[in-house]
Amino acid sequence: MQGQDGERDRHGARNGGDALAGTPAGVPDGTSAGASAGTSAEVPAGTSAGAPAEAPDPEPRRGRPRSAAAERAILDAVIALLEAGEPLAGLSIERIARTAGVGKATIYRRWSDKEELFVDVVRDMEPDDPPVSGTEGLADLRVMLESLRTRGLAQRSSALLHNIFAQMKSHPKLWDEYHGTVIAPRRVAMQEAVRRAVAAGELRDDLDVELIDDLFVGPMLVRTVHRPDAPLPDDLADRIITALLQGLAPAARV
Repeated sequence: MQGQDGERDRHGARNGGDALAGTPAGVPDGTSAGASAGTSAEVPAGTSAGAPAEAPDPEPRRGRPRSAAAERAILDAVIALLEAGEPLAGLSIERIARTAGVGKATIYRRWSDKEELFVDVVRDMEPDDPPVSGTEGLADLRVMLESLRTRGLAQRSSALLHNIFAQMKSHPKLWDEYHGTVIAPRRVAMQEAVRRAVAAGELRDDLDVELIDDLFVGPMLVRTVHRPDAPLPDDLADRIITALLQGLAPAARV
């Protein structure tokens, strides 16, 4: 999932827990610890053992490139298990790895724990965050409000996604991970757009930025989260923006 957040760095395999028994973190699948410790370094052909070692590369080589196919298989494995009725709390890294046909270390090279993996599963199922200009004010606010509306539609149309969110809220660690890596950055982006709109003279400059942000986002959240039966028409974002800009007071009578 993607969107404006981009790809996030992963951590290597953890010691203990679900990590492969006896396999140090960072050792590729199928490689024993003895291959990297307790044996003599192999001497390149044509080089005597006493020859001075070459200077190390200025940029050290990193681990094996990530396999897009393996990552896709892992995400799909979690989705398949959830579709089969497995609860989030009951999924183990071992079960996910077995279903995906990969080693547990392959998962831990990409995700530090189950919560981080589950958040990416949700982001994979949600519509992508649309790109914004980063220079406009109200125009960017409208794009982000529309994205909130389409995510609401996605939750309504996908029983699985709706069920996942319901389970996430009953697991504080998982919900905190989702909030910190997904919701919080979106809120920051909205507030930055509000500041740009204020600077451009599109919005009042005598109100608190967080209050203005809440006034824009609040109506959409009520429709998408708190009123699951409420309509989400295509022009809802425009209607919210127009209502806020015009105010709720009746037009002055002549």
